[in-house]
Amino acid sequence: MDEPDVTIRLTRDEATVLSDWLERLQMTGLSRTVDDPAAWAPIHQIAGQLDKMLPTLFFPDYDVRLEEARRRLRPLDDDSPSEE
Repeated sequence: MDEPDVTIRLTRDEATVLSDWLERLQMTGLSRTVDDPAAWAPIHQIAGQLDKMLPTLFFPDYDVRLEEARRRLRPLDDDSPSEE
């Protein structure tokens, strides 16, 4: 019996930040945090889907767009220093 697919819905900002994080996870020493080799299959699947859905990854101003998305997603914290 085939199991139904699972659908995850993300905002564009969430998808952008997650895509960047997954890329860094796969390409750096952060990969040590994935201690189960079976976990890599869904990580690669999610990363691949995000790459297809986010054409901005290839825009020249991607770094700016990524930082703007991060800023919008960060919780507002009245105790944090203001950005100037």
